[in-house]
Amino acid sequence: MDAAIVEGKDQAYGLDNPALESIGVRITHWRDDHVELELPLARSMLNRSRVVHGGTICTLLDAATGYAGLYAAPGENPRHAVTLSLTSNFLSNGTGKLLTAKGMVDRRGRSIFFSRAEVWLDGELLVATGVATMKYLK
Repeated sequence: MDAAIVEGKDQAYGLDNPALESIGVRITHWRDDHVELELPLARSMLNRSRVVHGGTICTLLDAATGYAGLYAAPGENPRHAVTLSLTSNFLSNGTGKLLTAKGMVDRRGRSIFFSRAEVWLDGELLVATGVATMKYLK
């Protein structure tokens, strides 16, 4: 199975994003206004203090805030968006085996949506939160 596709209860979710696929990000749950992503940690994702690098965490925040607003039901045209702004808040750090990001849409307009996300380490430690403004592409 493609590493970027996860079998859900009713369907498989594909990222269709080479950058995220190359580091091992997977969608585990996806529905309107909500997404959950997983990223198994690799040694290359640690900084010189040997904790998860902030860039890795920001990548997950960006992905979760974006994909939260991009769900399309089977048979619908896929949605695409770009990030207009992303604010990250680092709350803790550490090492572990798995990062999980949860993204939610707070408000949606015709061409812009506002969303937020959390990144958890091993399902126990909240390491970061973020808020974003995203613009749909036509």
